[in-house]
Amino acid sequence: MYRQARWDEPLIIDRSQPGKIGHLPMRPSEVEMNTSGKAMGLIPSALHRDGPPHLPEVSEPEVVRHFVRLSQENYSPDLGIYPLGSCTMKYNPKSSELAVQTAKLEKLHPEQDESTVQGILALMFHLERMLAEITGMSRMTLQPAAGAHGEYLGCLITRSFHRSKNELEKRTEMIVPDSAHGTNPASAAMAGFKVVVVPSNSEGMVDLEELANVAGPRTAGLMITNPNTLGIFERNILEIAKIIHK
Repeated sequence: MYRQARWDEPLIIDRSQPGKIGHLPMRPSEVEMNTSGKAMGLIPSALHRDGPPHLPEVSEPEVVRHFVRLSQENYSPDLGIYPLGSCTMKYNPKSSELAVQTAKLEKLHPEQDESTVQGILALMFHLERMLAEITGMSRMTLQPAAGAHGEYLGCLITRSFHRSKNELEKRTEMIVPDSAHGTNPASAAMAGFKVVVVPSNSEGMVDLEELANVAGPRTAGLMITNPNTLGIFERNILEIAKIIHK
């Protein structure tokens, strides 16, 4: 049985005491100072910091203990399976974790010269092609940095689609099942849609009758998580698609 640790842990900023330090770095050499000065010249002056950052003044042991305690209050894929459809697959193989920590990936920068990043561009291209083939799409994007970011982008694409058909003014509703990912309503609302919630049936899946009742000429799209947030696969997904596209 999993027993979660409970700590009465304050914010790390509340542990701050003026003058307390974790490390006292060595003063840079003259060569290092000259080198860093040249680097600063590459950064726009508007992005230069006016003063030191307002960071908590704490010792290294305090920092370590703080974050270890917080980690002990978390449940992770290393401890057990997530009973959530959108999170069940979140376990990353340790070999993959090691691979992405290599300097050739870890130290890449978007402003690098294109000639120096052909390897990662090739990897991203092949990943995009595989995702497109798996989903039956013509193209994919790797731009979204998180799940909710992807949801929002999907809503914006939906808006653009209906705008191209001159139907955006009447297609104002986004249907969101109550078993979908929790950020779906916010993503749809931020994109300018009215959120229409569809309840689950007794099996924890989308209620097809309720869906048919709310789907209509005002429907812009449906946001669905499969498996859903209850960890249940929506086996009626084809019927759901037919109702939305009817």
